[in-house]
Amino acid sequence: MHPFGRFEGVSTTDMGVDAVRQALAEAGVGKGGFQAAFCGTAYGGVATGHKVLSRLGMTGMPIVDVEAGCASGGAALMLAAAAIRAGQYDTVLVFGTEKMPKGIIRSSFFEPWQEEAGLAATPAFFALRAQRLTMTSGVTKEHLAQVVVKNRRHGAGNSDAMFQKEISADEVLSSRVVCEPLHLFMLCSPNEGAAAVVLTRDDRASGSSAGAVTLAAAVLRSHLPGAVLSESTPLSGLTGDTVPSPTTLAATAAFEEAALGPGDLHVVECQDTDAARELLSYEEIGLCESGGSAALLSSGATMLGGRLPVNPSGGLLSKGEPLGASALGQVVELVHQLRGECGARQVEGARNALAHTVGRGANASVVILTG
Repeated sequence: MHPFGRFEGVSTTDMGVDAVRQALAEAGVGKGGFQAAFCGTAYGGVATGHKVLSRLGMTGMPIVDVEAGCASGGAALMLAAAAIRAGQYDTVLVFGTEKMPKGIIRSSFFEPWQEEAGLAATPAFFALRAQRLTMTSGVTKEHLAQVVVKNRRHGAGNSDAMFQKEISADEVLSSRVVCEPLHLFMLCSPNEGAAAVVLTRDDRASGSSAGAVTLAAAVLRSHLPGAVLSESTPLSGLTGDTVPSPTTLAATAAFEEAALGPGDLHVVECQDTDAARELLSYEEIGLCESGGSAALLSSGATMLGGRLPVNPSGGLLSKGEPLGASALGQVVELVHQLRGECGARQVEGARNALAHTVGRGANASVVILTG
């Protein structure tokens, strides 16, 4: 990984080169050692992946840029895995790199009428989702503050995170209200960074000295029509639970592919673009029953030392979010967790891990790793 944060004078290409060099060195892969590359990016511009690999003199193979919002890296990983399973390639490079604009993100996903109505502003949409959680799951502002406290405590042990300082619930609730019920510290910061992994056929990786981690599933799903308040349509209102979310669709498919279930997981990295999104992720992934996210959080199960630590990296609330690198940053964290390399934030005995991201356009990515 290239750390997540703000880096004046460091380009998207610079960060991508740094992360790719680290990944290739760790994997013992040099020029000609991989047959294709997939690059996740949303704001990088034309041929972002080509620019990174051109700097390294490693071109000639297929280089594909992949955009799926926050899930861009997960989508790139899915494509790479599929190509290997199809027998097309033995070894594939997957990376993501991004320099996000400062401030509230303007996305071309929204229609002009949505922007004019104020429904395209990300915090407003997040707030509508949080308000729904207060109705369906008993979530309060105090629960939202607890998510931030937990993740910032975890992030204090992560040298790649933007924020490495613990914070109190009072400090969270004292930060200004952005859009009720969300306060400033309940929202992640769009920022800059890069992450990379090398994916190879399992029989070729069996002798790896770095510690073999298996990609058991990499799934991307989009929304189904009919949801009133979802990742796809930023409108307020309540519907029945007859329309599964993209996250639920992706998680269900990933668990089936990996032959595992939520009860088999030991560590999770999930989307926490705002504090309420993490709680909703608990329910949509199946870490608890529908409506049970506040109780799961309050039980302490999702803290380091709990039954199922969530976001031991500090999550996006600590790391910030460079869209194209976000999902792969989770994967890098979980690889280190499964190898037992995370020091103070290590989840002891972790063998099965899940990463989850949700990107604009209703792209939900779920990746399952085993070690």
